[in-house]
Amino acid sequence: MMILGWKKRYYEILKEFKYSQKKDKESSIILNSILKKTNVNKKIITLIKGKTVLVIGSGPSLVSAIPKLKNYRKIVKIAADSSIKPLVANGIIPDIIVTDLDGDVKTLEKIGKTNSIFVVHAHGDNIKKLDFVKKFKNCIGTTQSTPFDKIENYGGFTDGDRGVFLANHFQAKKIILMGMDFGDRIGKYSETRKKDRKIKLMKLKKGEFLLKWLSSFTKAELFTTSKPIEGFKKISYKELDIIIT
Repeated sequence: MMILGWKKRYYEILKEFKYSQKKDKESSIILNSILKKTNVNKKIITLIKGKTVLVIGSGPSLVSAIPKLKNYRKIVKIAADSSIKPLVANGIIPDIIVTDLDGDVKTLEKIGKTNSIFVVHAHGDNIKKLDFVKKFKNCIGTTQSTPFDKIENYGGFTDGDRGVFLANHFQAKKIILMGMDFGDRIGKYSETRKKDRKIKLMKLKKGEFLLKWLSSFTKAELFTTSKPIEGFKKISYKELDIIIT
């Protein structure tokens, strides 16, 4: 079941980025054929429902966020795949990785053997990468289009904001953004090529817009330690300690 109003948001994305709905559908059908029936959704419910969840991106503020994240070993962490490499290098293994398979391949494969859950997004541009999901021990699939069979649609566009929509869907009590900076700067961990910078900034802008939209109806308490975003209470790391405990 899709979030009420998502179809409109999806059509806006298709138009703005000139994506193909047909290719999105094709990609989701392929991913569905690869995935096995699992109880991963139940595992996610256990992890998230009624809990405080940290959603981690690869924005500029991730550098300062990593030392704090080391202190929160027992707090549920959802990470965009571009943040995985520096997180793992610092001994931080996310509970859930939201990915469209464009992150660091070696790190994804390494974490794929652990109990971490991969939420793999199928879209028209990653069809050739989908076979990689066979390397993941725990995996579910998502689409921006119509969900079916083993393919879900929780909402969201980029890996980072999809992580927030995921936490919302599974009824997190508090959602806290870390390393999620929506602005004119792209974090070094994103490893965005110069020629892709313009489209990356467009995607970040759309992700921010979708999170503002989500904030208008979610029941979760929303916070950010990163760049201020409408609908999310901006907090310091000292305040973070209080909110988490």
